[in-house]
Amino acid sequence: MAMETNSDRLMSDINVTPFVDVMLVLLIIFMVTAPMMMQGVDVALPEATAKPLDSQKENLVITVDKDHQVHINDFAVEPDYLREKLAGILANRSDREVYFKADKEVPYGIVAKVMAEIKAAGVEKLGMVTIPDEKDARRETKK
Repeated sequence: MAMETNSDRLMSDINVTPFVDVMLVLLIIFMVTAPMMMQGVDVALPEATAKPLDSQKENLVITVDKDHQVHINDFAVEPDYLREKLAGILANRSDREVYFKADKEVPYGIVAKVMAEIKAAGVEKLGMVTIPDEKDARRETKK
């Protein structure tokens, strides 16, 4: 009579250790690379004494960086086509409100030209974005 041994049977268990190792490596990779994927336009804003505005909606922001490149939100636009692009975007929006950011190193003439193009596109409200002046912020906290 032949006796069956356990070594003759196939093992049907799944080894999850390599799966967990791979998943942990992927998690670490995504955690490291996710902050690098956040892009925006790097602008050194001038300081001002105005109070910040509260807003819950997504705003349309026109930015001029230190290299005089014009951006609508995060998308680069040729300055010559800013009026047409902006007019096309505003045609689909109920509010005609735009915020404008310019690097403090950009000459005033370029800022004025871009502002004129924004207004010519049909913008009703144009807000300037600045960073709070630290001296005024310290003065208000002392009160």
